[in-house]
This record gives sequence, C-alpha cells and structure tokens, in this order.
Amino acid sequence: MAERAERAAVGTPDSPTSIRNVVLVGPPGSGKTTLVESLLVSAGVINRAGRVEDGTTVTDHDEAELRQQRSVSLAVAPLTVDGTKINLLDTPGYADFVGDLRAGLRAADAALVVVGAVDGVDAATVMLWEECAAVGMPRAVVVTKLDKERADFEETVAVCQRVFGDGVLPLWLPMHGDDGAPAGLIGLLTQQIYDYSSGECVMRAPDAAHLPLIESARAALIEAIIAESEDESLMDRYIAGEELDADALIADLETAVTRASFFPVLPAASNPAGFGAPELLDGIVRAFPSPTERALPAATTPAGKPVAPLSSDPGGRLCAEVVKTTSDPYVGRVSLVRVFSGTLHPDAPIHVSGHFDDRRVDAGHEDHDVDERVGGLASPLGKTLRSVPHAVAGDIVAVAKLAHAETGDTLSDKDSPLLIEPWTMPDPLLPIAIAAHSKADEDKLAGALARLVAEDATLRLERNGETGQLVLWCMGEAHVDVLLDRLRSRYGVAVDSVPVRVSLRETFSTSGKGHGRLVKQSGGHGQYAVCDVEVEPLPTGSGFEFVDRVVGGAVPRQFISSVEKGVRTQLDRGVTAGYPVVDVRVTLLDGKSHSVDSSDMAFQSAGALAVREAAAAAVVSLLEPVDHVSVLVSDEYVGSVMSDLSGRRGRVSGSEPVSSGRTEIRADVPQLELTRYAIELRSLSHGTATFTREFAGHEPMPAQLAKKVQAESTAH
Repeated sequence: MAERAERAAVGTPDSPTSIRNVVLVGPPGSGKTTLVESLLVSAGVINRAGRVEDGTTVTDHDEAELRQQRSVSLAVAPLTVDGTKINLLDTPGYADFVGDLRAGLRAADAALVVVGAVDGVDAATVMLWEECAAVGMPRAVVVTKLDKERADFEETVAVCQRVFGDGVLPLWLPMHGDDGAPAGLIGLLTQQIYDYSSGECVMRAPDAAHLPLIESARAALIEAIIAESEDESLMDRYIAGEELDADALIADLETAVTRASFFPVLPAASNPAGFGAPELLDGIVRAFPSPTERALPAATTPAGKPVAPLSSDPGGRLCAEVVKTTSDPYVGRVSLVRVFSGTLHPDAPIHVSGHFDDRRVDAGHEDHDVDERVGGLASPLGKTLRSVPHAVAGDIVAVAKLAHAETGDTLSDKDSPLLIEPWTMPDPLLPIAIAAHSKADEDKLAGALARLVAEDATLRLERNGETGQLVLWCMGEAHVDVLLDRLRSRYGVAVDSVPVRVSLRETFSTSGKGHGRLVKQSGGHGQYAVCDVEVEPLPTGSGFEFVDRVVGGAVPRQFISSVEKGVRTQLDRGVTAGYPVVDVRVTLLDGKSHSVDSSDMAFQSAGALAVREAAAAAVVSLLEPVDHVSVLVSDEYVGSVMSDLSGRRGRVSGSEPVSSGRTEIRADVPQLELTRYAIELRSLSHGTATFTREFAGHEPMPAQLAKKVQAESTAH
C-alpha cells in the first residue's frame, strides 16, 4: 500500500506464507466477475481484451462460458503479486448456489464482500455477510460501480456501517475529477493520491482541498486499527500527536482483519482498466491473512479416532479436501482441492475418505474409503489448466482423474488416512420429477445423474418407490435450469419435467365386510377358496392388524397365512386410488375350502377379493402427508408469510423472534402445497426467508380434493 506492487506470472509457492486465498461474495449484478477481471488485468495474467498472456489463449466462446460459469459456480483465478500467489475464488451470488458459496468459504482464508454503489446493501448481501460471519471469515468490503449514475460511495459506506457494524471503515476514498466522475483514489494510510485521470496511475501529494477529508477519515481509521494492536502504547502515542509509522499501522491492520473485527472498505471502478485493482492486490498481500494464520478444520481417522491438530506445514502429513468437482468430456473428472497440510505431488498414492450422513448416502453420495493415485496437478483459470509440480499446504490446485473423489471428500496419505468432516450443506427443498425423453436418453441417464451428484453436494437424487418417479431435489429454479442444461449439453441426455406426485395413503373411515370367492375349474386340479373378512379402521399410526376368528376349520390352518398375504398385497396396492392402505384391522371371519382344489395362491386371491368388496361397502378416505415447516423470515414479511401458509391449508402453530429483526414461524403444511414453496417463499420475502421441513405424518385430505385425486386415478 505504501509502494506499488510488481506483477508477475503465476508461480508455484513453496511456503504457505506466500499464499493468499480470497473468496469474492456478493449478490448477482454486484460486479464480482468484473472485479476478478480487473485484478487479473492488473496482475498481468490477462490483457485488457481478456486474453491470457502466459502463452495460452482463451477464445471468445471460452470467455463467455467462463463468465457464465462464474455466475453459477465456484471458479478459481490464480495470480502472483510480489512473489505472493493469490487464489481468487469467485462464488455465485444466487441463493440457489449457496453450496458453492460455502465451498468457497471453506477453501478461503479471507473474503471480499462486493457491494454495488448503486444497489447498496440488499437482503441478499446481508445473508452473504452472515454466511461469512458464521465461519469467522475475515472480510473486506469492495464498493463497485462508482462510475454509474446515482453511485454514492459515502452513503454506501454509511449503510454498511449501519448493517454490518462500526468495524466497517474506508481504507481508501474515491477522488473525483473536474467532471465529477471518479478519477482515482485517496490513500488514507499513505496520505497519497492515486490519480488515474490520464489512464495510468500517477502517485502524488494530496491537494489542499483533500486534506480536511483525509484528516477526519484517517483519524477514525487509525483509531480502529490500533485498537486491535498488541502494542498498548500506540494509542497513547497517537493521542499525544506522534506520527505513527505506516508499516506498523499496516501490520496492525493485518491483525485487525485476521481477527474479523475490522472490515476495511475499498472503492473500485467498474471496468477492468479502472482504478482500485492494484491497490486491492497490494492490500490482499499486506493486510490479508495467510493460511498459517487461520484455524484449520479438525481431522480424525476414517474410524472417527481423534488425531493431532493439523498445521499448515508443507512437511507435515498430507491432508487436503475436495471443494469442487467438475466433469469435462475431454479431461474427465477434475477435483478442485484445498491442501491444508503437507504437500500434494502428481502421481502420488493417496487415500480418499468420504463419509456422509444417511440423507446424503440415500441421495446417491457414496460413503467410501478407497486408495487412488493422483493424476496431474494444475493451476486452473477457467478451462485453462496449467501444470504445476506440486501443491504445498495452503494452496488450491486442480487434480485430474480421481475416479472416486467427490465434493467434500478428504485426501490424505495412503498409510496414514484422515477424515475431515464436510462443511454444512443446506437441504435442497425444491422437488423436480424428470423422465428420460427417449429410450436412448434413458440408457445414459443413470450415469449422467451419478456424475451430477458427485459434482454437486446440494443435489439430492430420490428414486421414489411408491410413485415410481425419479426426483431431483434442488435449491431453486436457477439450480434446476443449470442441472438440466448440464444433462443436455455436457452429457447429451434430454429429460422432460413431469408433475411431482406425492405419496398418499388410503384408510377405512367406516367398517366394511367383504366376501371373496375364487372358483375355477379347467381340467385337472382347479382353484377353490372362499373367505369372509371384516375391515375396521384403527387410530392413526396403528399400522395393520390381522385377526383370525375362523372356527371349525372352515379355512384350514395352512391357508390362514395365505389369506393374510393376499390381504397385505391388496392393501399395498390400494383399494380406490392405488395408494397403500394404512391403520386398519382385517378380521378373517369364515371361509370354505376344497380338499383337492384349494391352494396357497387360491386363498391369496380370495383374501384380496374380500378386501376389495369390503372397500366397496365402506367409506374409504385419502390421507395426505403433512410436514412440520419452520420459516425464518424478516419481521416485515411475517404477516405475508403467515397469510400464505394459511392459504396453503397450513396450520400455524406458533411464532417467536429468534434474532434481531427475524422471526421463526412454525406450521404444519400438506406436502401437496409445498412442491414449489422454495420458489414462492423467496419471491414473497424478497429473498430474506429460509425454511426447513420435516415429515410429520398423514392426515385426512379434504373431501373435494380427495374426489379429484380418485377421479384422476380412475381415469388412468
């Protein structure tokens, strides 16, 4: 910050202290991707036309794909400044891709929160800030779009201070030219002007008009920095009027940022050739923590036995984590890996550990412990993979051809395997039922879905045995669009979306008796079985009971179980709409048999016939599944959310404030009303609400709706 940093091509660091892992977070349209391009131009990695300048070329098509990829997926852009490698992790701003956001937070050691000077701090920005705060991530704020109409840096900073706290203070101020447009920066620590009005940066002393502004803003900045200093004499010396050394202030600035108690603000232009990028790179190198200054995730053996805490030591035992998995039609599977300890070498034997909870195993995520061999290592920039000789602790690298590793897996020494608990993933709550478009698509669908599940830890795959549907549980509409596009464009599989069917149940509301008679004679042994049953309703949750009240051997003992088996089979198939029957007691009252023609299959058929006849004589009701729903929403939308839940036939059971400005609403809502709730709640609350759902049980469906379902079932 006191001096301009030199730019260099990306190298391979040998020490964690010369690495900075920085994740960019911000809502859609805030300017994250443009900021990444500005930093790459400033570092000399690409030119102002977007071309890579280290001998490789990015085509226009690749540039468009790179920009689109960054908008919906975690992407890495490495560069080197003053011998320090900076790995920039560009995360999607859409709430649908929070899994990639959390992966980026896991891989990074500091965050840049990007805020547009026109858009200000919206609900999405607040949620992203809270995601960073939840993991104790050091942060800085970058204010972009200063050259846009209605841009207001001072007001944006003031809003950030109100929302994020008093620890948000500018490190630089924008300088305006004669036409009022931003033309450079005012360095508050260096007390220098970084003048970009000529198209190139010219450092000079401040004008007299700048001095009062510098003095007031600089005083607040220095006081905030030295409040975190371990040198208790600094504050006294500052109050006494002593001019503090800039290098000492920058060292204390790094301490304050690392503790996540101070959040510097930097203004930046909206175009790759503008101001702010060189100054930001200098700030990242000098004021952001290295991997050695951040706590590492806890590790155990694959069996769960604790091990010594990890350290960012290139000579220590290997421990790395897959933070992103992608599949390329030509390269194959590529794993983006953050190395926490040790050094990862190409062609080295490693152990891959992936242990997941039951929900993720059921969703198709393999729970495994396997040995593999590392393929090539590369530093990724878009689709460009530049080979590197190794990756030390703290670095981020792309690893090719790990056949079994997926997002969240741990890579460790083959002879000393470790396991890191994966970061928390949100539950996908938007179900989308799909069907292969053709027989050719059906043949390829299973393999393509397996790859998608390995790539995307937020995707849940469900093969519903009751409805026969293949259901993708997604985070939202944008997530759905991306997944279906990948199936089509990357794997050549076309699918059709079909309405999601909910697993209903049937039950008897009144008792009914049935007579089942099977008599067939066609030469030789015939089939003969007669049985009389009574079906009675039981309390909710009782399940199924079978009672034998036959007297006098009317049904031989060896065929009692046959009747029960036939009854169970018919109840599983349903009696009116094709859904399983629950909470009933079936009593076998009487029957008849034949010494020659009676058989196991005959009495199974007679039992099923008797149940169907009993259903015709009774009132059979449909039961629908109901979920316990918990909605966390901003106070201003509580009324709207409650009204909406009531309109979904939900029963609101309570609400209570859980944090400043937020309320939790609890309700029981039929699953039929929740198929698109993830989308509609986001729209209703302007993106401020989240919800969880948990199966509560089955309840009677309203008669009018039940008649409609039964009519549709009969029609099919």
